[in-house]
Amino acid sequence: MAKITNNYATGLLIATLYVYIISVAVTARVLPLHPYLNGQENPITNIFDTSNYGILQLGNGLALTPQMGWNSWNFFACEINEKVIRETADALVSTGLAKLGYNYVNIDDCWSEFVRDSKDQLVPHSETFPSGIKSLADYVHSKELKLGIYSDAGKFTCQIRPGSLFHEPDDAKIFASWGVDYLKYDNCFNLGIDPEKRYPPMRDALNATGRPIFYSLCEWGVHDPALWAGKVGNSWRTTDDINDSWASMTTIADLNDKWAAYAGPGGWNDPDMLEVGNGGMTYEEYRAHFSIWALMKAPLLIGCDVRNMTAETFEIISNEEVIAVNQDSLGVQGRKVHSYGPDGGYQVWDSFTSPFSY
Repeated sequence: MAKITNNYATGLLIATLYVYIISVAVTARVLPLHPYLNGQENPITNIFDTSNYGILQLGNGLALTPQMGWNSWNFFACEINEKVIRETADALVSTGLAKLGYNYVNIDDCWSEFVRDSKDQLVPHSETFPSGIKSLADYVHSKELKLGIYSDAGKFTCQIRPGSLFHEPDDAKIFASWGVDYLKYDNCFNLGIDPEKRYPPMRDALNATGRPIFYSLCEWGVHDPALWAGKVGNSWRTTDDINDSWASMTTIADLNDKWAAYAGPGGWNDPDMLEVGNGGMTYEEYRAHFSIWALMKAPLLIGCDVRNMTAETFEIISNEEVIAVNQDSLGVQGRKVHSYGPDGGYQVWDSFTSPFSY
């Protein structure tokens, strides 16, 4: 089970997550600890090290807390269209999730045509997005939500649509003209160019539009983006893609844990989107998944079909106390502080939060 407890100490509220693996079946699925935690039997002493906290942040006024919203990829993959996006916006509002902070409606890959138009511009797919992205953004904005879109710092996107590498100024301008509020920027077909060189041009292009656009780097953690991406984006992927399994989730949590000192208001470590509600884990495992992501100050981007989610899924992702830990203004990323038992199956995760967050 996963449990959040709170204790006041030195003027700060400590939010502690205990992840107990109590059944034989679940214990068998726990992976060994990440190498830098191997053999750890005592709590580490620098769990709240923030020596790098805030020193690199982009300063565009966004991401003062981790982003919250929904993304199309984990459930729909390429099977998206404007009807799905509109209905998802409706569902975020009607379920009350929008009032809890889930305000980004993010379209992932496959929204565009396979080639640019005669003016070398990106264009929405004529069959799946016939009304265009501007119309869709207007609809989402009418719900007091924000629209996100996807592109790639490469020749093509991961699903072989046109990428934005060497097209950054034009693509940023068209995103802004459509009313886009968020850009997820992927890493496929990157021509072997280092990400440190490929990602800043889009930052500059987005800033030049004058429109505040959340810039989410999806570099997969290849070049340790926590060390450099704070000057570039508002969040940066620290790991490869998640899949809907306990093994994937726990492995990614351990990998993201390493970079806790680099997260803070303005820029966040991103261990990928939530899988809660997609069917590959148990209720208890999904509770642990959501709680750990919240504690790590990770983006809370729902990855299921919110139009048809179960009551259990809604219960998990609408837990206001857990969301409050994630959205705490202090912004200190929680960490794994202790593990013991077979394969480290008993774990304690800990985080400071502001004393009056609840």
